[in-house]
Amino acid sequence: MSVTGVVGRLPGLVTARSYRREWLRSDITAGLVLTALLIPAGMGYAQAAGLPAYAGLYATIVPLLVYAVVGPSRILVLGPDSSLAPLIAAAILPLAVTDDPASAIALAGVLGVLVGVLLLAGGYLRLGFVTQLLSKPIRLGYLNAIALIVIVGQLPKVFGFSVDADGVIGQIAEIVRSVLRGDIDPVAAAVGVGSLVVIPAFRRFIPRIPGVLVAVVGAIVASAVLDLTDRISMVGALPRGLPLPSFGGVDWGDVATLTGPAAAIALLAFADTAVLSRTFAARHGEDVDGSTEMKAIGVANVAGGLFGGFPISASGSRTPVAEQNGARTQLAGVVGALAVLAFVLLAPGVTAYLPNAALGAVVVVAATSLVDVTGLVRMWHMSRVEFALAAATFLGVALVGVLQGILVAIGLSFVAVVARAWQPYRTELVRTTDRPGFHDVERHPDGSRIPGLVLVRFDAPLFFANGDIFDQYIRSVVADAPTPVEWVVIAAEPITGLDTTAVDELIDLDRYLEDQNIRLIFAEMKGPIKDRLIRFGLGSRFDSTRFYYTLEAAVDSFSHRHDAQ
Repeated sequence: MSVTGVVGRLPGLVTARSYRREWLRSDITAGLVLTALLIPAGMGYAQAAGLPAYAGLYATIVPLLVYAVVGPSRILVLGPDSSLAPLIAAAILPLAVTDDPASAIALAGVLGVLVGVLLLAGGYLRLGFVTQLLSKPIRLGYLNAIALIVIVGQLPKVFGFSVDADGVIGQIAEIVRSVLRGDIDPVAAAVGVGSLVVIPAFRRFIPRIPGVLVAVVGAIVASAVLDLTDRISMVGALPRGLPLPSFGGVDWGDVATLTGPAAAIALLAFADTAVLSRTFAARHGEDVDGSTEMKAIGVANVAGGLFGGFPISASGSRTPVAEQNGARTQLAGVVGALAVLAFVLLAPGVTAYLPNAALGAVVVVAATSLVDVTGLVRMWHMSRVEFALAAATFLGVALVGVLQGILVAIGLSFVAVVARAWQPYRTELVRTTDRPGFHDVERHPDGSRIPGLVLVRFDAPLFFANGDIFDQYIRSVVADAPTPVEWVVIAAEPITGLDTTAVDELIDLDRYLEDQNIRLIFAEMKGPIKDRLIRFGLGSRFDSTRFYYTLEAAVDSFSHRHDAQ
């Protein structure tokens, strides 16, 4: 494909060609509102990663601009993330020169490039199929857990104190102790709670005016007028200028050392992004290819790493802000990135008047949009097994970690699938007087059997875990038949798989029936399963006379033979 063809297929350019004028106001508004969160979140997560706060701005601006061109999700917001920060710090700080921010930034940039390269390789190898493992229960449990993590993490800021505890449980306990000790700052709490009231109030009564923007601007004005900068915690002024690519002081030994952590960070970044991307795409009736998403995140990480940033992923707190404020396309992220850039270059001092309590309130309100208690209740009534998967994901992500929680949930999903296949639905089929065909005897107990013929359906692939169950079930149906059995016909359409262990069980069953002068027949068996029987060397035992294209054909053949006899 030509370069022009490749460029023409970039998601951002595809969206630009079909852009509607009525989306412009929403995208610009969402981008401007998003800016109020991008700046402090980027600075805060950079510090958590052991880097200067301004590195978080570079890790925000460049990836957002790049993702707007190559990213398949229309409203996904990328940037520094709390789940990646501890891994980044653990990887770079042991290698960095003490008290040298430039050394840490260079190492973080290399780490970002390595993460991006690994994600790009995964995307081109089509490893994005893992998003298909992120079922609805996993996404539901994940988003509720992320909401809890974000809200608990921001509450101390809203009330003007800080906590030093690991994990959600520890943070909650420390918050309660701080409240009981009277650590709440009345001024910060007034700003934070006031913002918590203003944002939903505007959304409810004056939706045309973004409540987040009102809260942030109001907090800045109040801080300046009332001279609160020395009274409560502020975000602080921004640095000026942008960096050029620089990896000074990093040698190949450092690159080799960072490769292992880069693989772990890449896995976590993609797992985090994949859940958010799939969830928000589903909300808007869209579909996102997992491999394309993986490549896009990879390109964004490489670009961020080259320009003073560090590894990033999708944001569970900033993406809801964009969605809540009407973001329709990638333009919202571009506006946010350009606004951050404008702040860095033109007005770095404005955020010196922005209280952390107000920003904490913005994050809390954004996180509440991820809470879906109704969905959990609905899932409880629909499927207890899937509810258990959602609960396991919630507990794993909230209490153990994002990656660990998702991996545990995927593992449990596989266990549930195997359990369903291990004990599948099976039934005898009978005729009814009011409808054609053959039907489940459990649903039609008044149905009639054909003397000498047993019809059985087994709704699962045959494999090592259920081969014996299949064998014993057929034997039990034959033993309980009201008349002597001459043929057993398996309605084989639901049998979509066959392994060697199940083949052995099938042979034992055929021999058992053969000893009783009963013929084993298959109806509607899929071609690939027949081919597998031949490949396993059973073509002579199960020849063409054992197979019929339809149940009706098998029954008709039995009837003709029976009548002839």
